[in-house]
Amino acid sequence: MQNGYAGKFLQVDLTGGACSSFTIQEERLKKFIGGSSLAASLYLERFNLDADPLSAENPLMLMNGPLVGSGFPGSSRFAMAAKSPQTGIWGEAACGGNFGPELKRTGYDGIVITGKSPHPVILSITNNSAEISSAAHCWGKDIYETTDILKAPDKNIKVLAIGPAGENLVIFSAIANDKAHFIGRTGLGAVMGSKNLKAITARGNQTRGKANEEKYKEIFKAAIAEIKNSAFAESLHLMGSDAAMDLGMMTGDVPIKNWTVGEDFELSTKLSGPTLTETYLTKAHACSNCPVACKRVVAVKDGPFRTEEGPGPEYETCCTFGTMIMNSDLAAVIKANELCNRYGMDTISAGATIAVAMELYEKGIISLEAADHLDLAWGNMEAVMALLGKIARREGFGDILARGSVSAATHFGPGALDSVAHVKGLDLPMHDPRGFHGMGLAYMMSNRGACHLQHAAMGMEQGMVSWPQLFEMKEDYDGKTSQGKAQLVFDSENYGILGNSLSLCHYLLYCLKPETVRDAFNAITGFNFSFKDLLACGARDWTLKRGINNLLGITVKDDVLPKKILTVLTEGAAEGSVPDMQLLRDEYYAIRGLTTEGIVSKEKLLELGLAELKEKLYP
Repeated sequence: MQNGYAGKFLQVDLTGGACSSFTIQEERLKKFIGGSSLAASLYLERFNLDADPLSAENPLMLMNGPLVGSGFPGSSRFAMAAKSPQTGIWGEAACGGNFGPELKRTGYDGIVITGKSPHPVILSITNNSAEISSAAHCWGKDIYETTDILKAPDKNIKVLAIGPAGENLVIFSAIANDKAHFIGRTGLGAVMGSKNLKAITARGNQTRGKANEEKYKEIFKAAIAEIKNSAFAESLHLMGSDAAMDLGMMTGDVPIKNWTVGEDFELSTKLSGPTLTETYLTKAHACSNCPVACKRVVAVKDGPFRTEEGPGPEYETCCTFGTMIMNSDLAAVIKANELCNRYGMDTISAGATIAVAMELYEKGIISLEAADHLDLAWGNMEAVMALLGKIARREGFGDILARGSVSAATHFGPGALDSVAHVKGLDLPMHDPRGFHGMGLAYMMSNRGACHLQHAAMGMEQGMVSWPQLFEMKEDYDGKTSQGKAQLVFDSENYGILGNSLSLCHYLLYCLKPETVRDAFNAITGFNFSFKDLLACGARDWTLKRGINNLLGITVKDDVLPKKILTVLTEGAAEGSVPDMQLLRDEYYAIRGLTTEGIVSKEKLLELGLAELKEKLYP
């Protein structure tokens, strides 16, 4: 197969030390396209859903989409998926960088990894072949050290690696692509660690053809023009994702002091994109095939948080290690980000878990002695740095926090759970649904737990994008109302979730016209999809993953917002506003085709061509 797909997938059995390949029929590719959607279809068909997430039975899947390797702007992303050790349900994460395109150049569209190696290993993939070798020389080393070792023979080798956190099965551990790009959410680094798989490398030189080269060239030019004319893209290039900090504070989007404070402009000014750019930025960095270059490369030249030049923090990290814990020192945020990168930990869950610990410490629920004599006062960054190391190594109090915010709070008593902001066990990203109720519903219904990237609700609700070509949209949504948001979230999921199937960056999805995305997909694959076809794939993706979660026990009882978000703020732009959870859920269930118990209906499963899932949900 030459149009968008390499045509084969790599199967790796770590228990037996064997590698082989398999193919997938075009009919399945047309239904699920690629990425995490294709991974979910394989998971349902081939694997034991009851397996423990950290057992050899739980598969770890890496999947590209058809745009990867095409050179199309923003087409560097790939998805990884498994049953999540953090949530116990469907787990997935995606990242950009350069590993996805390189894997495609080796001749593979994806990897399915099963079993567990008896000792630490590295999976090395080259043109149409793969081998498993010892990782003894890398085990115990951090991600930066491991990456340098594995790239030493050839700087063009692309590396996916875990750090000490993944080796030690920290529940929110991450997987890094060349130090700077992270499969961060749902704890997939722990799945990799549970298999004794330290790293995956890729190096290839194969190229993929396109169904219509001339049409593709025309669309590519249009895409570049749209990006150049996008104010959103310009903002990302100049200030990175942290450009959202100042505006977010004005609109009630930024969480402060573990979701308890509604406004603090002094904090946002000190932690904002302009401040990061003026004070610590050394250069911008781009993922493969991206003209935006939103990534930050930073350095802290002196002081207690001195940091060598390296990958800088995203907006989410500036919140979790800034506003959420009442720290205004951006240098300290940069240092915390570097430590999470080196240890291999999701900065959202790591920071959120520490914020919970600080709140429980303030309330006297966690004592100084219980915290290993670390003073967990708000903003104490020396304690945070020490705690990150203890979490990664699972030492003392760090071992409790390494289990994640929900488990850690439970350890300190039932009342402590009120301090945790999560949905289905996954810590909320750094966008407050009290300012934007649609985001609250999107958190409730996201299949991996609270997520801001399994949909495009934020862009639609905040007026950053308008896609009347796809569905009816208002010109100006009121963030602080729940009425009508179910339709917005439904539509935004069906389109936004396609980023993970097509392997297109979410930011670029915002910058490009839907026609450009559709036409690029068709020119590359030759599938000739309409908007209706694409949105049907998005609906099928969401429904498939929801059905898997239904089989794993997810029902209406799990589609809820935490007490933190149902507590009224007394200041700021979101003052007095809380989402109407019942209204949002009832309207959404009716549109999505869920029963009152939150189970996908038989009719909806048949409508979307998910007969196999129907047989398992309704035997």
